[in-house]
Amino acid sequence: MITLKEALTLDDKKISTLKEQLKQSIKSDAQLNAYIDIQNVGSGVPIAIKDNIQVKDWSVTSGSNILQGYIAPYNATVITKLLQSGLSPFGRTNMDEFAMGSTTESSFYGKTLNPINRDCVPGGSSGGSAAAVAAGLAVAALGSDTGGSIRQPAAFCGIVGMKPTYGRVSRYGLGAYASSLDQIGPITQNVEDAAILYDIISGYDTKDSTSANIQYEKISDKLNLDRKLRIAILPKYVKDASLDVQKAYNDTIDALSKDGHTIVEKEMEDPKYDISAYYITATAEAATNLARYDGIRYGNQKTGNNLEELYVKTRSEGFGDEVKRRIMLGNFVLSSGYYDAYYVKAQKVRHLIKDNYAKIFENVDLILSPVAPDTAYKFGALHNPLDMYLSDIYTISINLAGLPAISLPVANASNGMPIGLQLIANAFDEQTLFDGAMSLERLMGY
Repeated sequence: MITLKEALTLDDKKISTLKEQLKQSIKSDAQLNAYIDIQNVGSGVPIAIKDNIQVKDWSVTSGSNILQGYIAPYNATVITKLLQSGLSPFGRTNMDEFAMGSTTESSFYGKTLNPINRDCVPGGSSGGSAAAVAAGLAVAALGSDTGGSIRQPAAFCGIVGMKPTYGRVSRYGLGAYASSLDQIGPITQNVEDAAILYDIISGYDTKDSTSANIQYEKISDKLNLDRKLRIAILPKYVKDASLDVQKAYNDTIDALSKDGHTIVEKEMEDPKYDISAYYITATAEAATNLARYDGIRYGNQKTGNNLEELYVKTRSEGFGDEVKRRIMLGNFVLSSGYYDAYYVKAQKVRHLIKDNYAKIFENVDLILSPVAPDTAYKFGALHNPLDMYLSDIYTISINLAGLPAISLPVANASNGMPIGLQLIANAFDEQTLFDGAMSLERLMGY
């Protein structure tokens, strides 16, 4: 597949040919189920769009039954920026319902397959976007990351996924899961493409109250893969990862050290605290955000004999099991008598997590971490929701702290599946993040 950098040099005729080739490839590989629909806006380079990002006049459903029939009345800010930069929204990609999941199995449209091994999950919730890029069915794609939903599927599919600093990319037009955690980001074939797409979608937006009003400098024109950095490693933090992931982690550390980067050992708190704080925070915000889907304000309305019955039928039939589970948990932690015991305590832990990262970044440029405890697992391998939640152990703290991170493949495991590691940078230091990622990509030569 042509890279984004290469595609941006094509004339209109070649772009039109590229789009036709993509359409044919998507139709011939429909079993992968990476796309929900093939649509196109504008005449620019085609970019696949996750189904929770508003594109005017498109059906946008967040992978849910409850939003069937909804047509977006406006463009998300990132879509406006794509169009202004000569890019074209092209097709809706599959996702876990309302971005709640790590496998893309909870989608109303059925599961997406991993193009590397179709018996395995592609990751989630941006599994459709990751699978499309990995299978050569997209030049690049947009996803959203609430607790690893860009980085984990990118790692499982052997490509690059980047989560920006919270506030760096506008959330206007993104279907909300957890408003203090969600960020839109690029999913690409390589690090340079990720930097190019990140530059296009970044910047302050008056329509988004969480958008950061700070100076923005273009990243992709200043990439420096020869820059030597101080990189923190977390030996105790990775003890629960598989032997394959641990080996890839240690081999990557050796390669970075031999290349002249300074390796510094650091410690993080037990990541199980991260999981507790994350799922309390995320489900509480989800319960609040999804209250609007009642069949009156939003949602595929079901008939009832009275208003209460209408609400119950609409939500019971419209939401899938995982979404219902998280709504119930969110309402529980926000309820009278439990708010202080759970939600308030989770916010205190979140503050401690941010402080821990701030302390580490006092004398390092980047942190190297696994993305997931293991490679992509087979469908049905996780027997209960808690197993799925625990698989996010290495990604969620970055969202709690609002930091930027990028996942890129470094090796193949003994089972042939790709292993992705992530680099984490301090807030708004995406230049260092991409410089380090460029260097790592060259070193590992995946």
